Amino acid sequence: MLDNLFLQEEHKLIRDTARKFAQTRIVPEASELDKNHRFPKEIISEMGKLGLMGVAIPQEFGGAGMDVLSYYLALEEISVACASTGVIMSVNNSLSCDPILKFGTDAQKKEFLVPMASGKVLGCFCLTEPQAGSDPAGMKTTAVREKDYYILNGTKNFITNGAEARFAITFAITDKAKGHKGITAFVVDTKSTGFRVGKLEEKLGIRASSTAEIHFQNCRVPVSQRLGEEGDGFKIAMMTLDSGRIGIAAQAIGISRAAYERAVSYAKEREQFGSPIAQFQAIQFMIADMATKIDAARLLAVRAAMKKDRKERFSKEAAMAKLFASETAMWVTSKAIQIHGGYGYCNEYQVERHYRDAKITEIYEGTSEIQRLVIASHELKE
Repeated sequence: MLDNLFLQEEHKLIRDTARKFAQTRIVPEASELDKNHRFPKEIISEMGKLGLMGVAIPQEFGGAGMDVLSYYLALEEISVACASTGVIMSVNNSLSCDPILKFGTDAQKKEFLVPMASGKVLGCFCLTEPQAGSDPAGMKTTAVREKDYYILNGTKNFITNGAEARFAITFAITDKAKGHKGITAFVVDTKSTGFRVGKLEEKLGIRASSTAEIHFQNCRVPVSQRLGEEGDGFKIAMMTLDSGRIGIAAQAIGISRAAYERAVSYAKEREQFGSPIAQFQAIQFMIADMATKIDAARLLAVRAAMKKDRKERFSKEAAMAKLFASETAMWVTSKAIQIHGGYGYCNEYQVERHYRDAKITEIYEGTSEIQRLVIASHELKE
């Protein structure tokens, strides 16, 4: 569908490369990764060598030097195979590499961006706190400057890649009196004294990716690792989340596709009343609606990616894509289970994994409710 509308040869190449890798390398391990909550370390290393951990990062900074549309296409294919692997890729590309590319100094790009974009190490994004999820301005983590260092204290939670990351994009209060304008961003080396990984969450889905609690206890961070100026943190976080929402839309669409493809295949094979159930109108209507919603979600995501590539404002479009794609993922995976009947409720046919994986896409990087607020704020300004 996209080929004749938007895609250049280089787009098709990275999409096909990612698809081949996903289907031959990731799919055979996806169920086991989920069952055993096993981080796909070797797979991520191979993805780094393919350029998938920094797709839209210039080659001079360790990336593949492609555009955001290429990133979207590759991430969708990886997420079809394994949503956990998809979110690991998404966080490294969108939430870790992207803010350093946009706001980092040349020295920071060489020190932190090059190893992350090349996949040699991973990044994570430390914004959410136990009492500050949808309201990041309510964070409690502080950063107090002492000469050439900042001393960070506080706790972050629900941090994807938190247990494996080498560098953490971290947000802390440097001036409480200024509210959200008193938030500052840092690139924290996770080997720093005072940085500690706490409990790992036991989750409904995306079980092969870590979701960690992070503790900062008198963690000393050099001033040279501040990202932007003091007070720029909230702006950096919000702009980064805009980009991240394109990634989560890609993940959600990948999950939807996986469930849809399994449902179509099953409907052609499963017989009831002497005929394949694909011949029944009730099944056909579900399949028609699934295909339509997936295509609509993809077009929204591609629009957001292309606007970012053109350096246009894309906050509303990213929110729309993330909202629609995530809610589509929940709907499609539910219908996929329904088409499978009782077998869909068992892990043998894997659609239950897609259903479990889909739910988080409505929550992280801004809940569906937050996306609606973002969209409405833009619409009411126009």
